Amino acid sequence: MKLEGIAAFVMVAEAGSISEAARRLGLPKSVVSDRLAELERALGARLIQRTTRRLSLTEDGVAFLERGRRIVSETKEAAAEMAERRGTLAGPLRISAPVSFGIMHLGPAIYRFLADNPGVELSLELDDRFVDAAADGFDAVIRHGQIRDSRLIAKPLATSRRVLVASPSYLAEHGQPRSLAELEGRRAILYTNRDPDWRFRGPQGACIVRPRKWLRVNNGMIMRDAALAGLGITLLATFIIHAELASGALRIIDLGVDAEGAQIQIAYPTNRSESAKVRALTRHLRQAFGDPPRWEAGLHLPSASHEAGIL
Repeated sequence: MKLEGIAAFVMVAEAGSISEAARRLGLPKSVVSDRLAELERALGARLIQRTTRRLSLTEDGVAFLERGRRIVSETKEAAAEMAERRGTLAGPLRISAPVSFGIMHLGPAIYRFLADNPGVELSLELDDRFVDAAADGFDAVIRHGQIRDSRLIAKPLATSRRVLVASPSYLAEHGQPRSLAELEGRRAILYTNRDPDWRFRGPQGACIVRPRKWLRVNNGMIMRDAALAGLGITLLATFIIHAELASGALRIIDLGVDAEGAQIQIAYPTNRSESAKVRALTRHLRQAFGDPPRWEAGLHLPSASHEAGIL
């Protein structure tokens, strides 16, 4: 029984197909299929039932999967621990992250990490949907916002604030909103993957605004560009609009309340121990992002300490 065959089986089970498992492993489909067949011959049991339309685990496959996962995980950790003892990090590291944050901040930070650790084989997948870290085979996921999945252990990387913004041309044409209630009648640029409302906390407690007119987009950078084009008001994280706020291309709409904030977090599945590579990456990213984060340096952000009309 070869370890590479066990690893191929676990990946096929998690990916749901041999083709997707081959893509994740960076191997030809034929190699993954051969390794799986060799493992089944060694065990004397069929682990996967193949049909023309779908792939499913047999009863023996279900029984073997958890042990196979532990074998692969423990072997990876043993190799990583040995590398760490020698002062090096090596081997594959598969990460998922949001598109906007990945392009603007995570990528530049990771380049330095990879330069310092040339033995790490990184696979970074940018996706704004909330991927299933355990089922999709990721070592860790980076997310902006609360992580409610009890199967994940989350650790903070950096703080993040959201602010209401609009372009100077929009404000000149439509005027500066003076209250949260007034926002409901304005055209809003909303994020598709979140509830269609804006949440704030002020002196009188929590407030929710539900704009009646909106443009919905599933990417923060496109939301920023729509605001720059004067299409409406949007609520965005400072890490997306730092340059535009600094230059005045976008202006903060200060209504005396704080928008609901969020953290940049890294999370890994509870059924896997935190690997040396994930620990090292976490330390590196915290240092790279800074506290307070670098994307808020030099900005004059509003404070909710002063009273303002909520209604």
